[in-house]
Amino acid sequence: MNPTASGTPCSVDVAELVRLRTRHPEAVLEAADRRPRRPLLGDTGRLMIVAADHPARGALAVGDRRLAMANRADLLERLCLALSRPGVDGVLATADILDDLLLLGALDHKVVLGSLNRGGLAGASFELDDRFTGHRPQDIQRLGFDAGKLLLRIDYADPGSLTTLESTARAIDDMAERRLPVFVEPFLSRRGADGRVRNDLSAEAVTKSIAIASGLGGSSAYTWLKVPVTENPDDMAQVMETSTLPAVLLGGEVGGDQEAAYEKWRVALQLPTVQGLVVGRSLLYPPDGDVAGAVDIAVSLL
Repeated sequence: MNPTASGTPCSVDVAELVRLRTRHPEAVLEAADRRPRRPLLGDTGRLMIVAADHPARGALAVGDRRLAMANRADLLERLCLALSRPGVDGVLATADILDDLLLLGALDHKVVLGSLNRGGLAGASFELDDRFTGHRPQDIQRLGFDAGKLLLRIDYADPGSLTTLESTARAIDDMAERRLPVFVEPFLSRRGADGRVRNDLSAEAVTKSIAIASGLGGSSAYTWLKVPVTENPDDMAQVMETSTLPAVLLGGEVGGDQEAAYEKWRVALQLPTVQGLVVGRSLLYPPDGDVAGAVDIAVSLL
């Protein structure tokens, strides 16, 4: 499959992707080896990353559409369009999606983040025992990707969180040993009476989660934080004083008031440790369906 020209959305031919996967699986590594790379931070010193690692956790819903992310060709087309927009630096995804994007030539001159832990399946009894079932640090190095990302949800009442904490620390060590950045997304979480795990976005909870994540591993030299905007956006300035680690903002759930989300991001992006955005569903599946428009607005906030 021929790489697309820079700035041009790729055309997703499922039959061709399947042909390559069945007849020439080596094409993935070959595409990774020839992929033109770039520094993590460009001239602006800011990062705009599109996230698409949700499906591997069984999290396919967008708003009230329970299987919105289940159509892989549609997701790939949305990703290709987002990656083609000016100011978009790269993508965060699991191996299956990144392999497809490599074959499509959509990752040339882009920052690529591999997703490490996808074992905490949405709604599972073991959701907070979030095993590292995605990219390993050696995979990220072997494929020439630029960084990794992991999710760290901590529930003081769930012993599974301790397993995730320990695994997270070792992953940070492994990434630092390879001099590869790792983006840690920490939350204090709790399971409600209905069995669902919910993240606490109060200022105190986000502050504690940042403090815990910042101290994991034998070195923080290559650790970044991926943090939410607090329930009260006015609390973000004080919350972000908790650490000197560079941070990016995450997008969160798709809501009806997208303008309010943009304003929260705009204000938080002025803080000294906040270096950019990593946003997924709210840009790939905006309420009005205009992916390019949503991405361009997000880029303008930087």
